[in-house]
Amino acid sequence: MIDQFKGAAMIAFRIWLIATGIFSAGAMAVVFIEDGFDSWYLIFIVALASLIGSIPILLMLFFSIYFFRSRNWLVQQKSSALAAVTIICCLVYGTAGALIDNGFSIDFSSRNFTQDLLLFNSALLVCAVPAWFFTRNLQISYFIKFTNKPSNHQLKIMETAHQPNDALNDQPKPNNILTRAIITGCLILVMMIPTLFISNLVQEREQRQKTVVEEVSAKWAGAQTLSGPFLYVPYKIRSTAKDGKIEESYHHYWLLPEDLRINGTVNHLIRPRSIYKVLLYRSIIDTEGQIKMQVPADIPQDMIVWKDIKLCYGLSDFKGIEERLAVKLNENSLELSPGLPAEDIAGNGLSVNVNLSAADIGNNLNFNMQLKLKGSEVLHFVPLSGNSSYVLQSDWHSPSFDGNNLPAERVVNDSGFTAKWTFNKANLPFGTLLREVKFEPQSLAFGATLLEPADQYAKTNRSIKYAILFIGLTFSLFFIVELMQKKPMHPVQYTLIGLALVIFYTLLLSVSEFVIFDLAYLIASVATISLVTWYAGAHFKAWKPAMILFSALVILYSFIFILIRLEDTALLIGSVGLFIILAIAMYFSKRINWYGNTTPQEALPVQYANP
Repeated sequence: MIDQFKGAAMIAFRIWLIATGIFSAGAMAVVFIEDGFDSWYLIFIVALASLIGSIPILLMLFFSIYFFRSRNWLVQQKSSALAAVTIICCLVYGTAGALIDNGFSIDFSSRNFTQDLLLFNSALLVCAVPAWFFTRNLQISYFIKFTNKPSNHQLKIMETAHQPNDALNDQPKPNNILTRAIITGCLILVMMIPTLFISNLVQEREQRQKTVVEEVSAKWAGAQTLSGPFLYVPYKIRSTAKDGKIEESYHHYWLLPEDLRINGTVNHLIRPRSIYKVLLYRSIIDTEGQIKMQVPADIPQDMIVWKDIKLCYGLSDFKGIEERLAVKLNENSLELSPGLPAEDIAGNGLSVNVNLSAADIGNNLNFNMQLKLKGSEVLHFVPLSGNSSYVLQSDWHSPSFDGNNLPAERVVNDSGFTAKWTFNKANLPFGTLLREVKFEPQSLAFGATLLEPADQYAKTNRSIKYAILFIGLTFSLFFIVELMQKKPMHPVQYTLIGLALVIFYTLLLSVSEFVIFDLAYLIASVATISLVTWYAGAHFKAWKPAMILFSALVILYSFIFILIRLEDTALLIGSVGLFIILAIAMYFSKRINWYGNTTPQEALPVQYANP
C-alpha cells in the first residue's frame, strides 16, 4: 500500500514540477521582455505563485493516478486517462485566468476574452503536455507493477520500460496513436498563438494606414459637410425692468430656402504616401434656389436689425475652398468670409452681410453660387430647405451612400456613379422659419463616401479568422496520411509545418500592401503549398502522399478564398464545405487501424490486484 502511494505521488510530483517549471520560465521571460531586468525580484514571486497556485493540480493528479491504478483498464488506457485529466486541469485553469483578466465577464463576441481564453489555455497545454510525455515510461511501469497477472503485451512494455535506449529501439513500441493524436491536437492550439500576434500586426498596419490618411487629409482637406445657404435675421425685444427702465435684448431667427437645387461633380485623386495610397477628391458644387423674406407676426418690423442680416453657408473644412467663394443674390455678387453669427444651426461656415429692408418682406431672394471644393473621401449635405434636390456625379466607381437618407435614384458602374436625393416640407422635421433649433442638423446629413474597393487589411483579418481551419485540417490530414503510410512525424515536424501555415498570413499581409489582395493571396498560397508539399515528399519518401496533400491544400486554400470573397452566403457555403470535408476525412479514417499492431488477445482487459 505504501509503495502504491509513493509511486502515485512520485509521478504526480514529477508532472507537476516539470509543468510548473516550464510555466514559471515562460512567465519570467514575459516579465523580462516587458519590464527588463529591473524587475528581477518578480522571478521569485512568479515561481512561488506558480507553485502555490498549482497545488490543486498536484493533488488532482495524485488521486487520479491512484484511482486509475485499481481500474480494470489497459495500461495505455490508464495513461491516456491521466493525459485527459492533465488537459482538463489546464483548460480549467486557462478558462479561470481568462475570466479573471476580463473581470469575470463571459463574452465570446469580445475579442479580448476570446484571445485570452485561447492564449491561456494554449500556454498551459504547452507546459503540461511535455510533462506528461516525459513521465510516460514511469506511468507505464507503475500501472504494470500493481497487476496480478499481466498479459504478454504488458510484460513486453514493462521489460522495455527498464531497458537502455539501444534496446528500446529494437523492441516494438506500445500503441501510441492516442498519444500522438493528443500531441497533434495540442500543437493545433499552440499554433493559434502566433495568429493572435499576426492579427495585432494587421491592426497595427491598418492603424498606420489610417494615420497616413489623416496626415495627408489634414494638409489637403478633411471630410466635407455642406449646408445652406440660409439667412440669419437678428431682432430686438424691448422689456421694462423693475426700476421702470426700458431694456433691449437681442435674438435671432433663421430663414431657410423655399427651394434648393444642388448639382455636384466629384473627381477622385490618388495621392501616394510611402507604400500607402490616399483617396482624395476635387468637386464643383453648383447651388441655386430662393429664400422668402419673412418676419414672424409677433415681431414688429422695426425691431428687425436690418443692417446685421447675414447670408450664411455651412462648411466643415475651410482648407477645401479652392477659389474665391461668392454668391449672387438678386443680381448682387457677395463674397463670403469665414465665421458664422451663431452656431445653433451649423458649427462652422461662412457668412456675408446682406442689404435688405422692410420693403423686401414677402419677396423671394434668388441666389446661385458655385463652390470649388476639395476634400477626403466623404462629401455630405444637410438638407436645410423646404423643397430640395441634390444630384452628385463622380468618376469613382466604388461609392457608399450613407447618412440619414439613401438616394432616390442611383446608377453605379465602372465609369463612376450618379445619385439623386429629393426632399420636401412633408418629410422634414422643420419649416423654413426657425426661431429655435430643436433638432440636431448634423443628424440629417447624407451623401456619399468614396471607398477603396480592395481593403487588404479587412480581407486579411477575415482570412485569419479561418486560421483554425487552415491549421487544424492540415494537421489532421498529415496525421491521417502518416498513419496510412506508417511513417510517423515528430512533433517538431508538425511545428515546422504549422509555422509555414502561419507565415502564410504575414506573406499575405506584406504582399497585399503592394499588389491587389487577390494576387497577394495567390502568391502567398502558392508559396505555402509548395513548401509544405516539398516537405511532405521529403518525409514520406514518395510523391503520391505528397500529391494527395498538395491537392487537399489547393482545395482548402481555394475554399477559404471563396469564403473571404463571399459575405451574405459565407456561413452557408462554409457550413456545407466543412460538412463535405468532414465526410471525406471520416471515409479515409475508416481504413486506419487505430490500435496499431495490437492483436485481439492483447486488447483484452487484464485483471488488477485490489488496492
